[in-house]
Amino acid sequence: MFEQNISSAISASLAAMSLWEVAAVILALAYLLLAMREKISCWYAAFASTAIYLFLFWDVSLLMESALQVFYLIMAVYGWWQWRNHRDRQDNLKIHRWSAKTHGMVIGTTLVLTLLIGYLLDRNTSAALPYLDSFTTLGAVVTTYMVTRKVLENWLYWIVVDGASIYLYLDRELYLTAVLFMLYLVLVVIGFFQWLTIYQKEKLEKALISTPAPQTSAAIQ
Repeated sequence: MFEQNISSAISASLAAMSLWEVAAVILALAYLLLAMREKISCWYAAFASTAIYLFLFWDVSLLMESALQVFYLIMAVYGWWQWRNHRDRQDNLKIHRWSAKTHGMVIGTTLVLTLLIGYLLDRNTSAALPYLDSFTTLGAVVTTYMVTRKVLENWLYWIVVDGASIYLYLDRELYLTAVLFMLYLVLVVIGFFQWLTIYQKEKLEKALISTPAPQTSAAIQ
C-alpha cells in the first residue's frame, strides 16, 4: 500500500509538472553533469535553471525558496567569472583541497547557524522541520561557493546536504523532488571520483615538473 501511495504521488506530480518545471529540472541536471567535467558552460545551465525556479517558487508563494534562488543566481555569475577569469592564465584555477582547520571552521559555523536559525523558525513560524530545513539551506549555500572555487570536497558536502534533503522532501510528501535528489546523490558520488582523479593527476604532474632533472656525467665534468 505504501509503495502504491508513493507511485500515485509521483504520477500525480509528473502530471502536474509544467513545461517550465521540466525545463528547470533538465537544466539543473545539465549543470551538475557539466560541473563534473569542469565545463564552464555549467554556469549557463545553472543560471537558466535557477531563474526558472525563482519564478516558479514565487508563483506558489514559497518566498524563502525564491530568496535562495537569488543567491544561486549570484553564485552562478560568480562561478562563471571565477572559472573564466582564471582560464588560460598562469594562475589557472585548479581543483584543490581545503585544510582540516578550514573544514572545521566551516562545518562548525554552519552547525551553529543551523541551530540559531532553526530555533528562530521553530519559535516564530510554522515551518516544518525548521532545523533540518535550515541545515539544508545553509549547506547548499556553503557547498555552492565551494563549487565556484573548485574545492574537491564540495562533492562530499553535497552528499550530506542532498541526503538530508531527500528525507526533508519525503517528510513533506514531495516524492518527485525526493527522487530527483536521489539521482543527484548518485551523480555527486561520481563527480567526486572524477574530480579526485583530475586532482591526483594534476598533483603528480606538478610534482614531476618541480623535481629537478638528474645531471648527466658530461654535465658534471
